Amino acid sequence: EASPDEAFGWDNERNSRRVEVPRFALSAHNVTNGEFLEFVRSRAYDDQRYWSEESWEWKTSHGFSHPAFWVRKGDEWYCRLLFDEIPLPTDWPVYVTYAEADAYVRWAGKDLPTEVQLHRAAYGTPEGGERAYPWGDEPPKVARGNFDFGRWDPTPVGYYPSGQSAFGIHDLLGNGWEWTRTVFKPFDGFDPFPSYPGYSANFFDGKHYVVKGGTARTAACMLRRSFRNWFQPHYPYVYVAFRLVEN
Repeated sequence: EASPDEAFGWDNERNSRRVEVPRFALSAHNVTNGEFLEFVRSRAYDDQRYWSEESWEWKTSHGFSHPAFWVRKGDEWYCRLLFDEIPLPTDWPVYVTYAEADAYVRWAGKDLPTEVQLHRAAYGTPEGGERAYPWGDEPPKVARGNFDFGRWDPTPVGYYPSGQSAFGIHDLLGNGWEWTRTVFKPFDGFDPFPSYPGYSANFFDGKHYVVKGGTARTAACMLRRSFRNWFQPHYPYVYVAFRLVEN
C-alpha cells in the first residue's frame, strides 16, 4: 500500500510501502440492509456463537438486538436518517459496528477484508499497477459515487457503475466507510506532525480498526487512496458498511 506524493496527507498515511497481497475473493457489493435483516430474522444476531466474548458482553449489556440506525415497529422495520425515518431500504448498505459486521461474517462463513486487501481491490489493476481512484485517474465527479455532499443519505449498492474498480468492485469510495479487520497502527517510519502530534498517535492503542472509503458527506479532497480513518469496534453511530472476503 502506498501513500502518493501529494500536497497534503495526514501523518498516518506516510510512508510509502509495498506489500505482497495473496489471492482473495471480495464481494462486489457491500452487505445490504436486506441481507443483514436475514441475519437478524434468523436469530443469529442473538446467537453468542457468532460474537467475540468482548463484543457479546457489549451487545448484551447495552441491549442491542439490531443495528442502531434501525427502528422496529411491530413487524415492520424502519431506517433512521438525518432528517427523517423511512421504511427500511433493503438495497442500501447496512451501517453497523465492527462487532456486528464481525458477527455477520462469522455467520456467513467468510471474513472482513484487511486494509491491504481493500486497498488492492479499490486501486489495483490486473496488470499490477495502481490507479489514483477506483475508476482511474480522473478526479472525482458526481457520476462516480455518493460522496462530496451530493446527497444526505445512502444510495442502493451499485448505483454508480462508472465508479467501479478495475476488478468490478462497486462503491469503494462514498456511500459509507468500510470496515477492515486491520487494527489501526503506524506504518514503518511513522513521524507525527509536530503541529498535531496526537492526531493519529493517540489512537494507536490496539482498540481501533481501520476504515477506508468515505460517506456521502466526505469531501472530494479527502478521497485520497492513502486516506485512513478509524473507529472503535463498539461505537454504534457510525456510517460504516462492510463486505465479505474469502481467502
